[in-house]
Amino acid sequence: MAWYDNAVFYHIYPLGLCGCAHENDGQPTPGAFEKLNAWAEHAARIGCTAIYIGPLFESGSHGYDTIDYRRVDRRLGTNEEFKEFVAGCHARGQKVIVDGVFNHVGRDFFAFQDLKANRENARYKDWFCDVNFWGNNEYNDGFSYGNWGGFNLLVKLNQRNPEVQNYHFDTIRFWVDEFDIDGIRLDAADVLDFDFMKGLRRLANEVKPEFWLMGEVIHGDYSRWANPEMLHSVTNYELHKGLWSGHNDHNYFEIAHTMRRLQGLCHDTKLYLFSDNHDVERLPNKLRNKEHIRHIAILVYTLWGIPSIYYGSEFGIEGKKEWGSDWPLRPCLNLDDYKDAEKTNFVTSVYAKLGKLHAEYPELSSGEFKELSLTTQGYAYARVKDGEAIVAVMNNGDTPVQMEFQLPVEASGYEDLMEDTVGGQKLLAEVGWGRMKVQVPSNYATLLRLKH
Repeated sequence: MAWYDNAVFYHIYPLGLCGCAHENDGQPTPGAFEKLNAWAEHAARIGCTAIYIGPLFESGSHGYDTIDYRRVDRRLGTNEEFKEFVAGCHARGQKVIVDGVFNHVGRDFFAFQDLKANRENARYKDWFCDVNFWGNNEYNDGFSYGNWGGFNLLVKLNQRNPEVQNYHFDTIRFWVDEFDIDGIRLDAADVLDFDFMKGLRRLANEVKPEFWLMGEVIHGDYSRWANPEMLHSVTNYELHKGLWSGHNDHNYFEIAHTMRRLQGLCHDTKLYLFSDNHDVERLPNKLRNKEHIRHIAILVYTLWGIPSIYYGSEFGIEGKKEWGSDWPLRPCLNLDDYKDAEKTNFVTSVYAKLGKLHAEYPELSSGEFKELSLTTQGYAYARVKDGEAIVAVMNNGDTPVQMEFQLPVEASGYEDLMEDTVGGQKLLAEVGWGRMKVQVPSNYATLLRLKH
């Protein structure tokens, strides 16, 4: 199995975590990489085997208006410090992937500066989309151009231009050769050129064994992007939505239907699973009942896919967009504030336990997914491998729920793998005659390992 198919990711937005200036003033934030390394060590302790850190490249503000693709953002530190960070992660057995913002650049990018200075005679004018020298914009450039999302801060690159393609290919070679990174998360992959992504996949196969390409895709048939010719995986926004709304609406059919649909489309391809990230509000701000964080953590770790944690979510922190700003979703945190969280915070306890279980039981990462029982209030499914099975049982309602289902493997008993977590409860369950009866307490979820 490739490393990424068995990975648990820890997602860090470094400019936020380290408390960097929101606008790039050229000044490094003292101790940024020391802090990032401490958080990567913390991630390893709770079972995360890969770090997704990004955006990382030099930019003007939030990280996605890239100025220099070959330099670590100076607010964080130096290229040499990042090289040491990667080496430290690798020594702990953690892989490292970074953001590749290849769809657009910031206005201070060298090629756009050339376009501004030389207009029709610019060496790099064909690097950009829809340049119109009869137009104008809010910056009074005297021309207009294609952008991302309606924001002229983000200048759209022409990915069908071979020079642009080769520039990006050389960027990936640079980060592999210099820093030994293990993959790239492609920002805005849903608007990237398909032939360009095919070229990226060919390059990924050359630069390093099992170099991983994961794309940010919101809607649609994910297999259009995640397939043997293009990307290895994409963000599973469809399930992300179902995770919180399926609990708020007391409707497990939404989650179960999403899983059936996506497996029908993507088959063996594992999508990147998350409950929150740097672009969406934190789970506690979206859930009507915060006890359901337990259920959603279990779902992220045990449904078919690649689980991830967004930094701070393992502590149950809140984060809500304010005045159209994403910065509240990307806070500066101090690890010392959460020293005893695993012993006292049910969210931290659950994530730490799931990390251990994911490492111990291969069926959770590569086992066949089998749905066992489904109602609006109750959901049970198994991950099965080589005659072994772990069953997830969950109840999103305010009353206990009784479930009975056929066992996915022969068994004579069970072991509750999460009874010892903070807030853990004892279940009433029976195993016999090839079936299991279980009563799940209100607003509760756990994992049961079947015993022969």
